[in-house]
Amino acid sequence: MMYLQIVVTIFIVFILLKLFLQKQKNRISLLAFLIWLLLWLAVLTVFWLPDTTSYLAAWLGIGRGADLVVYVSILVIFYMIFRVFVRLNKIEEEITKVVREDAIKNVKEE
Repeated sequence: MMYLQIVVTIFIVFILLKLFLQKQKNRISLLAFLIWLLLWLAVLTVFWLPDTTSYLAAWLGIGRGADLVVYVSILVIFYMIFRVFVRLNKIEEEITKVVREDAIKNVKEE
């Protein structure tokens, strides 16, 4: 057993505990909870059974398991960046709306 496997397992258990607490306090949706849970369990699986990535890569027609991990990681990162971008745009629109309403209200009061 590699020391890295132990460290990563402890790290993931800590993250999973935080994830369950977030769900218990209703700070994240069920869908977000399930996605993060599956993601972290997949990471844990890859660290304990590294041959699974090679098997999946061969099944998908990709040369190596490490390549599959890189491709999937890039896709996940791009998706998360997209989600953050959309959320920031929504927040910006809401701030603009609030500032406009406040400015109109202040002009009417004067």
